[in-house]
Amino acid sequence: MPIELDELDRRILAELRRDGRASVSAVAAATHISRANAYTRVNRLIDSQVIKGFGARIDPVLSGQHSSAYVTLTLDQASWQDTRARLSQIPEVSHIALVGGDFDCILLVRARDNGDLRRVVLEELQSIPGVRSSKTALIFEDFETV
Repeated sequence: MPIELDELDRRILAELRRDGRASVSAVAAATHISRANAYTRVNRLIDSQVIKGFGARIDPVLSGQHSSAYVTLTLDQASWQDTRARLSQIPEVSHIALVGGDFDCILLVRARDNGDLRRVVLEELQSIPGVRSSKTALIFEDFETV
């Protein structure tokens, strides 16, 4: 059951987006609440799966992924579950979204280089039975806003 988020929850989430490694004490100080209240709030956000986990934000270029692209897919609608499962098995696919509009799905693909990106798009994605067509938009520069 979804929980109702208040302004304090949003401030806690903003602080954790800014620094996912922040201690509960640091979150409490940044949001001007007690450590006990911060601990309770963070645990409630974790238990309700508003917070799905903690991880590192990785620079794709510095980590060896020099080519990135958004790839849109037109799919056979009936095969979405199988297609999603296959897409999630491709290590270079770092984000998958089912969308409405001119295409059905958009992927963020990060690869070693253009040759590797070509392999992913033309061999791996096109070999999935539910994929009818794809379009690729190369990313020249990207940055996180959070």
